[in-house]
Amino acid sequence: MKPKFGTIGLIVFLGAGLGAYWLITKRGDSPVSRTESAKATTLVSVRIGAIKQLTLHRHITGYGTVAPAPATARQPAADAPLAPCTAGVVAEVNVAEAELVRKGEVLMSLDSGSTTAAYAKEEVARQKQLYAEHNTSLKKLQNAEAKLALLHVTSPLSGTVVSLNVKPGAAVDVKTVVAEVMDLKRLVVKTAVPEWEADELKVDEPVRVLCRPPVSAKLSFVSPTVNTADGTVSAWAALPANSGLRPGRYVGLRIVTATHANCLAVPQESVVTHENGKSVISLVRGNEAVQVPVRIGLSENGWVEVKGAGLKAGSTVVTVGAYGLPKKTRIRVVK
Repeated sequence: MKPKFGTIGLIVFLGAGLGAYWLITKRGDSPVSRTESAKATTLVSVRIGAIKQLTLHRHITGYGTVAPAPATARQPAADAPLAPCTAGVVAEVNVAEAELVRKGEVLMSLDSGSTTAAYAKEEVARQKQLYAEHNTSLKKLQNAEAKLALLHVTSPLSGTVVSLNVKPGAAVDVKTVVAEVMDLKRLVVKTAVPEWEADELKVDEPVRVLCRPPVSAKLSFVSPTVNTADGTVSAWAALPANSGLRPGRYVGLRIVTATHANCLAVPQESVVTHENGKSVISLVRGNEAVQVPVRIGLSENGWVEVKGAGLKAGSTVVTVGAYGLPKKTRIRVVK
């Protein structure tokens, strides 16, 4: 019987020991201890940045084609396809492709069915001599000059011969495009902007042509009508004379529609916008991050304009790790 009582005593002793250990550990896990422990362990690793004072822009990005400038109230078109004034045969070509020509320069001469360019030129010279000697009338001189002009193809502008389509001996008529002259110093980028973005476009707004190197331009025309086929509005950006771009090139462009100078801006990843549409940033104060409500504005190149109480350039904000932070928490900065 004694071994039996010894086993029972051992079991009672072990049970009492386990109960005492549980009471001790339970008593040690008081509310105060749990709070202090939570405070000690709530340490979030983040990366930081700074509030800066920048100039930010809002822009519309699109694509367009380099083309000669269209005619305006102040200037003629920068491109001129040329056709003869009468049917005939090309007698002489005075220029070559890529050659620079002046306004009024004779590019080629024709022989018609009734006369030749050479004879018409001689007749003008004869009438001038007679007129100088008072042996002919001004009307006869003007008629001779008009006949010669019909046999000449002249350039209506100063520019470059970009195409020459005929050679001496070729038969032509008034519908034959014999050459094309273009002023390569007056070029534009023609683009089409979606109707819902076009209300922001204004003439003289800056445009950045996205080529290498980039070219600065200005918006010179915004159509007052909408293309019903695709719902776009036509716009042109005037290029500088030394842009180096060639007609026909397809380029990207960025039209600036708003500029905010010297505004406060933060790195984009530091702004947290909630489902209710309200945005916050987390300012670093000592070893804590404190959420501050902000109103956001323009964004560009990874920076976002912010407005709010207590914000100033140079203040430190949480960047990586800002999402999900509580309103106030201890942080550890990770480089």
